[in-house]
Amino acid sequence: MAAAAGLWVRGPLLLRGSSWRSFTSQTDGEARVSRVLREKFPRAAAIRVVDISGGCGAMYEIHIESEEFREKRTVQQHQMVNEALSEEIKSMHGLRIFTSTPKP
Repeated sequence: MAAAAGLWVRGPLLLRGSSWRSFTSQTDGEARVSRVLREKFPRAAAIRVVDISGGCGAMYEIHIESEEFREKRTVQQHQMVNEALSEEIKSMHGLRIFTSTPKP
């Protein structure tokens, strides 16, 4: 078992406090945010959305790997994500964004 950022990971499950959640199941909020990001970033090689608020949808962590970010500074990449999620962000408390480009 390893600890990272206050989370305990054991196999395919995530332990937060005393509740277990499978990585394969998505909350409605995670699915909605993922769907919007897939529409806005059609060339994305990978998109991962995780509700880090315990399932209530107040805070998300987003990882996007996309060609659309190539030759853009990190702040520009994050602005693109914020713009894509402008409606969804209105009901969020916080958002962690991690962006990257695919390796050649």
